[in-house]
Amino acid sequence: MKTDRVGLIGVGLLGSAIAQRLTNAGKQVTVFDLDRSRLAKFDAASSAGEVVEKCDTIILSLPDSNAVAKVIDEIRSALRAESVVIDTTTGDPLRTADIAQGLRYVDATIAGSSAQAATGEVIAMAGGAGDDFAIARPILEHFCKQIFHLGPVGAGARMKLVVNLVIGLNRAVLAEALGLAGHCEMNLETTLEVLRSCPAYSAVMDTKGKKMIEGDFTPQARLSQHLKDVKLINQLAEATQADTPLSQLHQSLLAELEQAGFGHEDNSAIFRAFR
Repeated sequence: MKTDRVGLIGVGLLGSAIAQRLTNAGKQVTVFDLDRSRLAKFDAASSAGEVVEKCDTIILSLPDSNAVAKVIDEIRSALRAESVVIDTTTGDPLRTADIAQGLRYVDATIAGSSAQAATGEVIAMAGGAGDDFAIARPILEHFCKQIFHLGPVGAGARMKLVVNLVIGLNRAVLAEALGLAGHCEMNLETTLEVLRSCPAYSAVMDTKGKKMIEGDFTPQARLSQHLKDVKLINQLAEATQADTPLSQLHQSLLAELEQAGFGHEDNSAIFRAFR
């Protein structure tokens, strides 16, 4: 197995951060993305198939399960017995398991933003066979501070939706609180400092609080992507007969912002709903 060469398909915000971390660690990284402008910094392949030809370990960092299915259909025949696919995409758990049929496949979903991936501060939640996870883990360690092996393929995708439910609602609650403080003519920086110092604290205050206050919605993770995730959360809830009334409301808020033209902004732009 060619352990020093890693392929990566999908060079968006997260994919670019992963590729850079692997490059900095001394790995030979071959990348492909349909948007050729994203490839300038790295060794670029002309197709997804060329990535598979050059690399035994292939990371996917794609927008959704539809994109993953399309790529896997394209490269499946080129994958070898030693090829291992590491899928970091936040997708539908049932589709993930279906897509992975017959392949050495680890769904290694990521908790954290592209900025956190760039500093090695994200967490991986992985599903897959033990032998395949053993190959994926050393790769994941280059950009993850903690890695959980949760079971078979699909387990990582399920856990990611649970995690995103909590993170997303924490972010929405922070936005609502800062919105209330603003309407009360309170100093928002002082408000954030108090929130970070008391039992109301959550980590999103560190990563998104300042962005909300300053109106800096430069994307680390796009609002439209989180809307996609919340839709998946509610679909999973419906399939398992779970009640998610807060996530239903959250989906409505995000959908309104996307329709207003803010989907390309950082997910902290949910603050726009409360200003």
